Amino acid sequence: MKIVVFNGSPRAEKSNTHVMVEAFLEGAKKAGAEVENIFLAKKNIGPCLGCFTCWTKTPGVCVIKDDMADLLPKFDADIIVLATPLYVYNVTGIMKNFLDRMIPVADPHFEKEEDGESRHIKQPGNTPKLAVISNCGLPEQSHFNVLESYFRVLAKNMHTELVAEIYRGGGEILKEKNLMLAPLIWNYKELLKKAGKEVVEKGKLSEELKKQLEKPIIPEDMYIKAANDEWNKLLKK
Repeated sequence: MKIVVFNGSPRAEKSNTHVMVEAFLEGAKKAGAEVENIFLAKKNIGPCLGCFTCWTKTPGVCVIKDDMADLLPKFDADIIVLATPLYVYNVTGIMKNFLDRMIPVADPHFEKEEDGESRHIKQPGNTPKLAVISNCGLPEQSHFNVLESYFRVLAKNMHTELVAEIYRGGGEILKEKNLMLAPLIWNYKELLKKAGKEVVEKGKLSEELKKQLEKPIIPEDMYIKAANDEWNKLLKK
């Protein structure tokens, strides 16, 4: 099995998102998967022009000459992981550009689904399954409601299966160096490793493990107080 991660955090390997991805991929590798971790922040990806040249004149080939030409072939993987911190309740701008530029691998024609909604018809060839990894600074899991809906619709319109959704409220705790919190963060990373292993071995993340991953690492009130104290320190500098 081949897994390719596209990390849309502007902070790349210094991000909380990467902490999650790193642990997930460690579990996947131990289960025998071939993995690749791509930082979109280090790529040159311009916004889609909406010209449809990749459909009408040069099928499958974008008119923009940048790093997307090297990234689109990565979709030959078995699973694509879209990893992004939550920015204004959605994906980052870097990730949005990347997703918009996926248009060359789509087919322009429409079809009606059984539920009455239209979508683009499926392109021939391999369609990777999708997984999502995200975190946000705010502690509650409810902040991911928009993102959950977005990725579920995306998977539906890509004619694929969303095999794992891992959302972490209070993500700023993931790089905390406090020794008292270290065991709690270690336990969470172990769950992420288990998730990577489970996706490889069973084909998807179980609901039971998903619920474990969404439990608060520390009480929300404690997290909010610590976050506010830290911001007060930073604002005084």
